[in-house]
Parts: sequence; C-alpha cells; structure tokens
Amino acid sequence: MVRLYEPRLEDLWFRKEFMSDIETMSYNHAWGGTIPFPESEWPRWYDHWIRCHDGKRFYRYLAKQESDEFIGEIAYHFDGERKIWLADIIVASLYRGRGYGTQGLALLCEEAVKNGIDVLRDDIAIDNPAVSMFLKNGFSEEYRTGEIIMLKKDLGDNLWTGFK
Repeated sequence: MVRLYEPRLEDLWFRKEFMSDIETMSYNHAWGGTIPFPESEWPRWYDHWIRCHDGKRFYRYLAKQESDEFIGEIAYHFDGERKIWLADIIVASLYRGRGYGTQGLALLCEEAVKNGIDVLRDDIAIDNPAVSMFLKNGFSEEYRTGEIIMLKKDLGDNLWTGFK
C-alpha cells in the first residue's frame, strides 16, 4: 500500500535522484531521457509546486505505507494553453510492476475530485508501458498522434470504477 507525502524542501533529494535515473526516466527517451534537477533550482520549484500552487497544481510523493520509503511522485496541473488538467505519475524503476502506479493513480484521481476537477488527462508517449495502466484504470484514449496518446478520465463517473 502507498500513501501520499507532501515533501519538504530538504526531501527533494529523492526527486533529483529518480529524475537522473536512466531506467526510471526511460519513458522520457523521446524528449531527452533524464532531467537535471540541481539543488539550486529546488527553492524556486518548491515554491511553484508546493507553496504557491494557486489551486492549479498538486504534487505529492508516493511513500510505502509500511516503511515511509519514497517510491515515486504524482501530480496534476492546469495547462492554460490547452485549458485541460494533466496528470503526472512516475514510479521509480525499482518499484515498478507491484501495483504502486495503480494505487498512486487512484490517489491522484481522489485528490483531483476533492479539488473540484471533473476531467483529468495525460499525454503519454506511444511506447510508454504506463498507457496500459491508465487504460486498465478507467482512462480512455481521446486521440493519438505519431508521438503521444492523449488519455482521459471523466472523474464525474464513479471514481473507483475500473481501478484494479
């Protein structure tokens, strides 16, 4: 089981660690793979995503319930250009294939509903294995391009329908 954890500034070492892990970030290969996250950027990033989110962003770590070990992150944000809410979920490669992504996705949808969001989307690279997790858990394909699949979940439906 996983739980949500609101990271403190000093906890961002975990984000730095998994953003630089080649295997964890393999889904991002088409856009450069790993993403640098130097300590000098932490305060600005923290203010933007955690402190001053203005209701348009949500960010939490996923932590193992029994050990409090960080295993991934979930987030959503409002894309002002497209006028849509976009989900983000990353489980560190070491913890994949154990159902943590599904649990994190359920928690993310629950938080989105609490915050009045009725539709959540994610644009995922076509070759990203996470597509199947989203589809198994109530998301549907809205459209696709040569690079991405746009997935969509109407959160007005029974939130737990489809979550396995």
